[in-house]
Amino acid sequence: MQEVETSGKTVDEAIAAALEQLQLDRSQVEVEIISAGRTGLFGLGGEDARVLVRPITTEQVGLESATIKMAVEFLQRLLELMDIEAEVTARPPETPGDGLGRVSAVLDVTGEDLGILIGRRGSTLAALQYTVNHMVSRQLKSKALVSVDVEGYRRRREENLKGLALRLAEKVKASGRTITLEPMPANERRIVHLTLANDSQVASFSLGDGENRKVAISLKRRSP
Repeated sequence: MQEVETSGKTVDEAIAAALEQLQLDRSQVEVEIISAGRTGLFGLGGEDARVLVRPITTEQVGLESATIKMAVEFLQRLLELMDIEAEVTARPPETPGDGLGRVSAVLDVTGEDLGILIGRRGSTLAALQYTVNHMVSRQLKSKALVSVDVEGYRRRREENLKGLALRLAEKVKASGRTITLEPMPANERRIVHLTLANDSQVASFSLGDGENRKVAISLKRRSP
């Protein structure tokens, strides 16, 4: 996967555009700011921000490696500090929702009443995953990444999104109208894009900024 150069009204906008193009999360790339951009006087003479974004080379390590063992131990300790009784186990990624091709292992968290670890739109789960990867990277200087799942949430969400994408694609084909989904994080937008990637009649694309970024599905334009 090669580096890409993108632009936007702000640096964050430019980074978001690059992540969408690369189909990666922020933790999986390095960002070089070419220009922070500037606002022109009375809206004239302004300049867009420009960034160069390149994927981080992710190390692939085994489940018995020091990196994965530390990730499991750190997450287990983090849950204990949160006074949450749960068990953490590691397994290989199997699907795009797991992070197949991007992470070395999935840390499954099992227990009772763990909804608090998921949060709205999976926001708490994403924060846990970021924290674990950040701490392991600092301690071991490792570039390996792990995904964190709670009670199979990511797998259920993946299946729901695939089903939703296919149903909405059929509606688009029947009506000819573009349909826009609710805002969702980059990893979930990636599932929708991958589900429809080989459909000859519809195309999916992302629009919006930040947390409001969403996927739209429309008919493909036919060549004259």
